[in-house]
Amino acid sequence: MAHIEEGGKRGRARNVELNLVPVIDLMSVLITFLLLTAVWNQVNMMQIGSSLYGKQLDDQKPKPPPKSDVVLKIDIKAAGYILTVGKQVISLPVLKDGEFDDPGLMAQLQRVKQLYPEKTDVVVTMSDDLAYEKLIRGMDDCLQSGFPAISVATGAPQ
Repeated sequence: MAHIEEGGKRGRARNVELNLVPVIDLMSVLITFLLLTAVWNQVNMMQIGSSLYGKQLDDQKPKPPPKSDVVLKIDIKAAGYILTVGKQVISLPVLKDGEFDDPGLMAQLQRVKQLYPEKTDVVVTMSDDLAYEKLIRGMDDCLQSGFPAISVATGAPQ
């Protein structure tokens, strides 16, 4: 314990003992509380920061280019490619030798690119029973035709 001796005005010594145990207990609780809250404050700060910096300065949404909201979708099925452009559905059946009509798909995709030059996205779906190579070939056709933003959706219904 802490011990303080002082001489008083009348010449008597005063003995004062300070009990430091409660002070040490209080400090250990405060330090623990500080450490726990510091971690949570940092996480909250990161969440707030990401939402603040993710917003645009002007509150206007960017206007999409005309006709870019037309849905372009390719379904790869065992029977061949099915190309959907908006409400129009184009079927490209499997060729006589059993191969998919990749030149026909590329021709149709290039025609779509001429109609909608600002369109860059396409959704590709494939049946689960087909080989992965068919999906890759369909995606390659999209890239070569000028559609770099490719989204792959889960299996197309038969």
